[in-house]
Amino acid sequence: MAILARTNMDPFPGLKRPHSDHPAMKELERLFQEKHSKANRLLANIKDQVERIRSVYDHFEREEPDLVYRYYHQSYKVFIMAALIENADKLFKELAPEGVVVSDTYSEIAAGGIGKKFHDETNANWQTETLPMMLAFWNAKYFLAQMLIAADTLDEAPQMLPSGWAAVLYLYDLR
Repeated sequence: MAILARTNMDPFPGLKRPHSDHPAMKELERLFQEKHSKANRLLANIKDQVERIRSVYDHFEREEPDLVYRYYHQSYKVFIMAALIENADKLFKELAPEGVVVSDTYSEIAAGGIGKKFHDETNANWQTETLPMMLAFWNAKYFLAQMLIAADTLDEAPQMLPSGWAAVLYLYDLR
C-alpha cells in the first residue's frame, strides 16, 4: 500500500467511496467520536482511582501463589478467590463511564468465579467447579494490570491502540 500511495495509484479502481459529507460517513464519525469520548472518560476514571486499582491488583498478586497451590492441593481455600474476583468486578463496574457497562463476555467469565462456595460435592467435581474461578481470577488480574499500565503511560485514549488498552476497551464494549 505504501508503494501505491507514493505512485498515486488507486489500489481499488472503480470502487466508489463515500465522501466525508455523506450521511453514512457522518454517522460513522459521530459514533467514533462518541466511543472515543467514553474511552477518554474511562481513562480519566482509571487515573482518578489508580491507587484503588493498584491496591486491588496488589491483593491479587499477593494471593495468587497460594491460590494456585490451593487449586492443585484441592483445598477449599481456593474459594478465597471468589471474594477477590467480586471486588475487582465491582471496581470495574464503578469505573465505567455513564452509559457504559462491562462487556457480556467478561461478565460471563466473572460469573464463573463470583459467589462460589465449597460444598460436599466440590472435590468430586473439582475441575468443573474451580477452573471457571481460575479463569475469572486471571481475567480480572489481567484487566487490573492493563488499567495500571494505561494510567501510567497514556495521557488520553489513543486512536492507535496498544493491545492492553484495546483489551480494556473491549472490557467496556468501547472497541
